[in-house]
Amino acid sequence: MTKIQSPKQNLIPTTSGQATRPPVAVVLGHIDHGKTALLDSIRETHVAEKESGGITQHIGAYQIEVSNPPSPKAMEGQRKITFLDTPGHEAFFQMRSRGAKVADIAILVVAADEGVKAQTKEAISHIKKAQIPMMVAINKIDKPEANPEKVKRELAKEDVLVESLGGKVSSVEVSAKTGQGIAELLELILLVAEMEKLEANPQKPAEGVIIESYLDNLRGPTATLLSTNGSLKSGDIVGTPSAFTKIKSLENFQGISIQKALPSDPAIVFGFNQVPGVGEEFKVFPDIESAKRFLRVREVKPRAVSEISAEQKVLNLILKTDVAGSAEALQGILGNFPQEKIGLRILKSEAGNINETDVKLGRFGGALILGFRVKIDPVAKKVSEREKVKIMTFEVIYDLVEAVRKFMERIIEPEEVRVELGKVKVLIKFLAEKNRQIIGGKVIEGEIRKGVLIEVFRPALTAKRGEEEEKIGQGRLVNLQKNKKDADVVSKGEECGILFEGDVKIEEGDILMIYKEERRKGRI
Repeated sequence: MTKIQSPKQNLIPTTSGQATRPPVAVVLGHIDHGKTALLDSIRETHVAEKESGGITQHIGAYQIEVSNPPSPKAMEGQRKITFLDTPGHEAFFQMRSRGAKVADIAILVVAADEGVKAQTKEAISHIKKAQIPMMVAINKIDKPEANPEKVKRELAKEDVLVESLGGKVSSVEVSAKTGQGIAELLELILLVAEMEKLEANPQKPAEGVIIESYLDNLRGPTATLLSTNGSLKSGDIVGTPSAFTKIKSLENFQGISIQKALPSDPAIVFGFNQVPGVGEEFKVFPDIESAKRFLRVREVKPRAVSEISAEQKVLNLILKTDVAGSAEALQGILGNFPQEKIGLRILKSEAGNINETDVKLGRFGGALILGFRVKIDPVAKKVSEREKVKIMTFEVIYDLVEAVRKFMERIIEPEEVRVELGKVKVLIKFLAEKNRQIIGGKVIEGEIRKGVLIEVFRPALTAKRGEEEEKIGQGRLVNLQKNKKDADVVSKGEECGILFEGDVKIEEGDILMIYKEERRKGRI
């Protein structure tokens, strides 16, 4: 098995100061198909066991070094791989759409026992939009019900044709549980990186992307930076469109102090004047004033998930999350909710614990406060109880999303829904008095019940269109009989007697459409 060591600070020099930099790989796929378990197997830790629900809920990055190139084709010395871990395809896509070149290679994880699912298709779509090389890891190959060939055929239907079926997409059968295929997967990543000719200049000042950001209670605004070109070192002045800092010390993804971060190396930096936005590009500046000039004024107006009309009912939300990446993912997922019936407005979204200011905003804005992997300050809890502001906290991102869905559906007015039950052909008419009439008929479709509604249709002859039915009135089925006895239900093919109450006189040959109206709770 390929041995993984702590990464060393080295790049492979080429010409003109350029050097071959390690590839950055992103792992995407359907929930529970083993994305985190696969990453856990690669880095030989137990992150998967610590994550609620077995899925990664925030964006992070880590780096490995393959001690020996698993193939003579792999570039000598090109041994490091940086893995980007995402909470959802939405966050990854949003980062790409803002022009942040985050990943070089996408690994699509598909469970061998389940095949292509809804989020698999979403991941494929986002990878194609990002226009980066894709490879497929068919996971859970150790299961008895595993069927990798079926997975490949399903992928082909999504225009992902693997090499064994004559396509260009590399695929590997892996097991995060046993480690099978992991070495081959790493080999493929290195080979694709070699073909992509990934280069950077480690002698230049760093520029790159904010991978994650959050407010650390002890160290203040903190961010994970990934340099796409140039090296980052202690003493550098770093600026983004929303924040800046002078680096006093650097840490790698393991929290170990380092003097320099080379291209593709994830690095933790703290001491920003405020929490920078995830996906923002950063640069190194010669002085603080230059970094300040790079700042853009942040919008302070409430952030709406969609345009909302003045007449539309609205659910206001305040989101507080563990890290900014979680907020990015949540806003992306909630933004996909249909909002024709009820609008969804986010008044505030930021990393950090729920505090008294959040509760006050929730009271004035009539908002529901949702926390993801955060705590509620004691003062905030007391104020929320006094002011009757609802706060809910969650450990799993999908539980929070479902809670929002249910709250939206509670606000929607119940709908009147027509339910078709059956159809009766009138065979004979009996007694008729005032607005009531007794008729005999045969159920020709479905079934009919006592107490339902009736529409009366009469065949009409036209020269152009032949025979068709024309609605002539409506009413109610007061009583129902079968074999001259009261009945609750009469089914297709059976004859019945009907006591009709309505605004029309029924004739032989008429067709009665039997239906009922139900009030159903709102759905988004």
